[in-house]
Amino acid sequence: MKYITFVVPSYNSEAYLERCVKSLLPGGEDVEIIIVNDGSTDNTGKIADMYANLYPNIIKAVHKENGGHGSGINVGIERANGIYFKVVDSDDWVNEGSYLTLLNKIKEVVEHSDKTIDLFVSNYVYNHLDKGSFHRIHYRNVFDSNKISTWEDIKYFTISQYFLMHALTFRTDIIRMAGVKLPEHTFYVDNIFAYQPLPYVKNLIYLDIDFYQYYIGREDQSVNEKSMLKRIDQQFTVTRTVLNSYNIKQIKQMSPKLTKYMIRQICILMSITSVLCSLANTNEYKSEMKKLWAELRDTDKWLYNQVKYFSFNVVSTLPEPICDKVSISCYRFAKRRYMFA
Repeated sequence: MKYITFVVPSYNSEAYLERCVKSLLPGGEDVEIIIVNDGSTDNTGKIADMYANLYPNIIKAVHKENGGHGSGINVGIERANGIYFKVVDSDDWVNEGSYLTLLNKIKEVVEHSDKTIDLFVSNYVYNHLDKGSFHRIHYRNVFDSNKISTWEDIKYFTISQYFLMHALTFRTDIIRMAGVKLPEHTFYVDNIFAYQPLPYVKNLIYLDIDFYQYYIGREDQSVNEKSMLKRIDQQFTVTRTVLNSYNIKQIKQMSPKLTKYMIRQICILMSITSVLCSLANTNEYKSEMKKLWAELRDTDKWLYNQVKYFSFNVVSTLPEPICDKVSISCYRFAKRRYMFA
């Protein structure tokens, strides 16, 4: 039995893939590790094959044409045999002690609990290795640790807290039931992955452990501001995908607290997209942002009003030049304060 499937989407990752894979090996044969070589042009494929040959009962190497991060995750979803599913990017790693805590808790739940747990939430850590600094994102104020919870047990999220893919270990069946299929050749799809399965989650457990170690600092990293400005079109694709995923008012009938969180997630995405358009400072992107707001208003006036006047978007009511300056200042303050890029 495989308790967790780890999927490692990898593109030109020879410099750090081994660190990632080695951090996952302590799970032994209780886990499977699927390394997806996404059309790399360096030695990533050779490293994947080497580890697959060394650990044939644990590691699989999949080689495919380049399709982007989401494409690699899609392959993992299709091939996963584990009861639970976790994406670990090839430049990231996991903390061994926290890893074994999570794995043992999953084994305990699968073998002894009369309740099915759809999601495990854990902390993640932004690691600026070049600067020797880090910043932890936890959920202690949102959930009681090590306790079975539902969405109605949510307390409150602070401004720096929201679900990233790094914090979430879904039951594999939940991802498949939600029909998660990420767009290819698109960055930032982790926002979709962390959003679409949520209405299918009934029971979850938060573990107050620093499991996922997120590497920050590469010049070519997708969250680098220069990289994000080059990929604004992809940010629009992701934001639109999230907006079109659900009828939020129907979710509200099922779970008001989950609805509140999902609206908050939409607000964050709309804010990020808007700030990037302000940073780009072109008529093309400003026009596209106005078009996105109009699409939301015409599709769902209720959700439009919820998002438009949420605290993240209060600045949007200011005159455009002031709105741009305030938005950019808030974004850059948050980046420095919470060290997410």
